[in-house]
Amino acid sequence: MSGRKKSKVLIVKTEERSRGIQTLLDNFGMKGFKARTVALKANFNSADRFPASTHPDTVAALVRSLKNAGAKKITLAERSGMGVTEEVVRDLGIMDLSSSLGFDVNILDRVPEGGWILVKKPDNHWKRGFLFAKVFHDADSIVQTCCLKTHRFGGHFTLSLKNSVGMVAKIDPKDRYDYMNELHSSPYQRLMIAEINREYKPSLVVLDGIEAFVTEGPDKGQAARPGVILAGEDRVALDAVAVGILRLFGTTPEVSKGRIFEQEQIARAVELGVGAKSFEEIEIVPLGKPAEDFIKKLKEVLARS
Repeated sequence: MSGRKKSKVLIVKTEERSRGIQTLLDNFGMKGFKARTVALKANFNSADRFPASTHPDTVAALVRSLKNAGAKKITLAERSGMGVTEEVVRDLGIMDLSSSLGFDVNILDRVPEGGWILVKKPDNHWKRGFLFAKVFHDADSIVQTCCLKTHRFGGHFTLSLKNSVGMVAKIDPKDRYDYMNELHSSPYQRLMIAEINREYKPSLVVLDGIEAFVTEGPDKGQAARPGVILAGEDRVALDAVAVGILRLFGTTPEVSKGRIFEQEQIARAVELGVGAKSFEEIEIVPLGKPAEDFIKKLKEVLARS
């Protein structure tokens, strides 16, 4: 193993979302958010309820913790892929939540040309690059929260790496080029997903796996109930562990086959230096006895992966 510091993935076993997230964040440490602006990315791809979309209680718990940690301003920025973003966040109760808890909501579909940064790199698989939302680039800290589910439209799984697609413009406001049509029709889709993640580094990621879709996804599928929530900074580490959880509960052939670090999203992210290179560089940290018991079963799966 290299001298790289291990990436910690904290796991709590719980059915009580708010208490579970608070336990995670107490152990994670929130001092780094004092007097900082925070851009929050949830998973509001559609108006379908959890686990298709981030549970409103997860957003509430994160906002309260960030405010208690002294965050100066919190902006939830979102672009939906399977619905009109403004309608999706309204139908899920996020606009009401923003009023009651005091955070901003940035509807990325409305953002004009000046609100995007063109990312164009010679080793990317995007034909003409992609537009990355400036709200995330300009924030002092980025917090991401995602769900635990498979993806039937070519992503294979949609966890923290895939959640970053909502930070990219669907349509170029300048010439109406459709970036999402390119992404979802490309044989390089999973590589392109990973390439978005090179453009930012989150301060915190919370993955809500109290429920999961182990088939189909992202808006519907066969449901399982792992009853866990994960937290960390390293998206590769979180996704690798989360793929193991999907395998533990029985999932699709695409997610089940091969080594986890050979999955294209993960392998390309590793190649780009986004996160841990192997399970040897990951420390899974259980918070409480139920989490310890869960991790024992999970490690049996990871040992074969």
